Amino acid sequence: MAAAAAVEPMYPSAPLEVEALRESPSERGSTEQLDSAGVNRVLIEFLMYFGKAVALLYPVYLTGYLGFSISWVLLCMLMATWWKKNRQWKKAGIDGAIDFVDNETKVVNSELQGPLQMASWVHFPDTEKVDWVNKVLEQAWPFFGMYMEKLLKENIQPAVRLSSPALKTFTFTKIHFGHIPLTITGMKAYTHEVDHREVILDMNISYDGDVDIDAVVKEPITAGVKGLKLSGMMRVILEPLIGEVPLVGGVTFFFIRRPTLEINWTGMTNLLDSPAFSSLSESTIMDIIASLMVLPNRMCVPLIDQVKVDQMRFPLPRGVVRVNLVEARDLVAKDTYMLGLVKGKSDPYATLRVGTRHFQSKTIKENLHPKWNEVYEFVIHEAPGQELELEIFDEDADKDDFIGRYNLDFGEVKQEKQMDQWFPLEGVPYGEVHLKLQWLSLTTDPSLLTECRDGLSCAMLAVYLDNASNLPKDHSEFTDNQKHGKHTKEGRLTKRVACPNTYVEFSIDKDVQKSKVVYSSKDPVWEEGFTFFVRDAKAQQLVVQVREHEKKNVLGIFNLPLNRLLNTSDMCLDQRFLLERSGANSQIKLKATLRVLTEDKPPPKVIAPPPPQVNPRGPLTNRGGDTPGSPAAVGASSALTSNASPVAVLPSTSQNGFNDDYPTDRRGSFLTSEPWRPPPSVSNIRRYDSHSLLSENSIASSRFDISNTAPYPEAIRNHQGSFGEIHVTVRYATLRNKLVVMIDACRNLFPCSENGTDCYVRMYLLPDQTWRHRKKTHVRKRTVNPVFNEKFEFDVSLQEAQTRKLDLAVKNNKMLLGRERKDIGMVMIDFAQVDLTKGLTQWLELTLPGLKN
Repeated sequence: MAAAAAVEPMYPSAPLEVEALRESPSERGSTEQLDSAGVNRVLIEFLMYFGKAVALLYPVYLTGYLGFSISWVLLCMLMATWWKKNRQWKKAGIDGAIDFVDNETKVVNSELQGPLQMASWVHFPDTEKVDWVNKVLEQAWPFFGMYMEKLLKENIQPAVRLSSPALKTFTFTKIHFGHIPLTITGMKAYTHEVDHREVILDMNISYDGDVDIDAVVKEPITAGVKGLKLSGMMRVILEPLIGEVPLVGGVTFFFIRRPTLEINWTGMTNLLDSPAFSSLSESTIMDIIASLMVLPNRMCVPLIDQVKVDQMRFPLPRGVVRVNLVEARDLVAKDTYMLGLVKGKSDPYATLRVGTRHFQSKTIKENLHPKWNEVYEFVIHEAPGQELELEIFDEDADKDDFIGRYNLDFGEVKQEKQMDQWFPLEGVPYGEVHLKLQWLSLTTDPSLLTECRDGLSCAMLAVYLDNASNLPKDHSEFTDNQKHGKHTKEGRLTKRVACPNTYVEFSIDKDVQKSKVVYSSKDPVWEEGFTFFVRDAKAQQLVVQVREHEKKNVLGIFNLPLNRLLNTSDMCLDQRFLLERSGANSQIKLKATLRVLTEDKPPPKVIAPPPPQVNPRGPLTNRGGDTPGSPAAVGASSALTSNASPVAVLPSTSQNGFNDDYPTDRRGSFLTSEPWRPPPSVSNIRRYDSHSLLSENSIASSRFDISNTAPYPEAIRNHQGSFGEIHVTVRYATLRNKLVVMIDACRNLFPCSENGTDCYVRMYLLPDQTWRHRKKTHVRKRTVNPVFNEKFEFDVSLQEAQTRKLDLAVKNNKMLLGRERKDIGMVMIDFAQVDLTKGLTQWLELTLPGLKN
């Protein structure tokens, strides 16, 4: 089995274990007996059920008691049923239309993933239509079928016969790949984001073909496939680019994520179409495909002799991501009682998958707010590209119920270096999962090697298994000199046997990985890669064993102490090694590379000093707390949270649509890469206070409170550093003539209590400032990284919208220090400087102008 990425469950640190032990008694108590609130809820639901039953049965009893005909009862029931169905049809139609309007981007993208035929002039910025490639595939498809027929009969058929004595008569009787070719629904090319000597293509492929393949397993047992569906995203890498024909040194292609597969079986294998076996059979075949073409496995085609196959098939990984599955909250209750009338809780567990590596967490019984505190480590080969696929299920005796999923691209982790966030679960109405992620770089400096902490790894070992030579046919072909521990000069042949079927087993302590089996060869070639996590590079060793496939006998062994790699150039060994307990000249060729894991700190945010401002009104400043240029502010800017991202300063005349009335030295986006430019002169900057934003008759809660009678709380006045960021999406829907504002999320908000902040977002489309024009999101409780995902629409024309300004304020829902609701941060967007037809999606820095020193 090929495995070039490793993931292990890591034990949580001691404080987490102690915390879990402290919480376990209360959790056990909650599962053994219901509290008073639970009893009241059960009684209320039972009474409601009893009342509904009486309301339905009493008219029937009354009709019989009064002697009316049963036809009246049937007529009333028919009318009630028709009315209910009519309401359901109308509601379904309205809900479908609303859902399409709310999620039109998602619906369009889902349609684009299928083989949708669109006009050639339809263009999408992220993916390109490649109709000419599909025409080439259509023309060449018959010849592809001829190639596959030759490959199956000359290569696959002999390999199947050698794999088992029961398949010695396996024969393909019919091979036809049909007339429907593979279709590429979209392609994206990377040229600027990659090395100048390579080109990367991401292709969305879809195949729904009329393939027809029949085979005889063993008379009279037949098997076959008639119809195949395959879809997924394939990455093609053209490297290295060279200055001579054919201009490309080699082609590498693989699936970044596991594709989806549907198979229509025929013959005796038609049983696999039944519900009990279909998922099993398709999963088994998908595992075979994953072992060949899903990261970290790759298919490589070298085009010139100078290209090294090992570097193409198994390049060094980009890095390692440490994933801490902390907890989840507000999960959907799947367990029910009293025939579904009373909802209980769930028994949640999580599954984490990266490429071919998969792991499952422990199960937390009867808990909608489970705490796992488990740590896993994944080797990352492509970032961006590879994703963490997390799913949560409710464990049941028959079939586990789905609770939610979340996919995270590791490109974000590589950029942020460290992330500590709550992520909303998809596919369910509500629920969140708390993850802590850390990007670890691979270095060749042995001095950076540190001791293992809490069972975590300090280094990574990458092994490329190439081939072996002169292996003995079996363990009886050679004898060991037990006294001296050396091989005899010549092997003693005791029995004539065929060439061995061999595989290689690698192990570091309890981590064991196996290669594929090569049949009937004394000089097997594997060409596979493996990765291991190392906890103690000075004491651990890699054990390599060559074994027979059937009898599991050892045909050779080799031990490689890892401290030997610490003293070599580039911490790498690439050579042939002599096998012990094997033939006299038995050797194995492999390449072992050791890399030290180093923690990357997130880069600090770039905060420019504010320009000097003349304040004729008094000692009020444009910002609360210390100025960014003061030593306190400099210290605060360096002590950022784990998921902070580098922020480039935008000028006051930013093209992203920010108001020059608003301070720009605290605003930015991690997508912005422009260098900082000096701010304009004082004469060109207007002082941003309540008078420059709102009129005198505006309500108090919609304007900045900078008066002495209602100051900010002391905790906010003394706060140094950022007040957080808000992610906003703004666009204009020209077909519906509406301005659409999406409040996506906030991060790193000011915590108003130990448990976080109960926050919401208030907005005004200025100059409208009355309560009637006030819009707000729902309240997100006890979090500093709330996720809203709420959409608001304004009925304004495009010309009018370009003259408006959007006033956003993040507020604390609870009273703070006995006063009314207070602002946590504010931001304003001037639509006159935004191209609303293209839209704006950005993280914006929150500030609180008007604070006292």
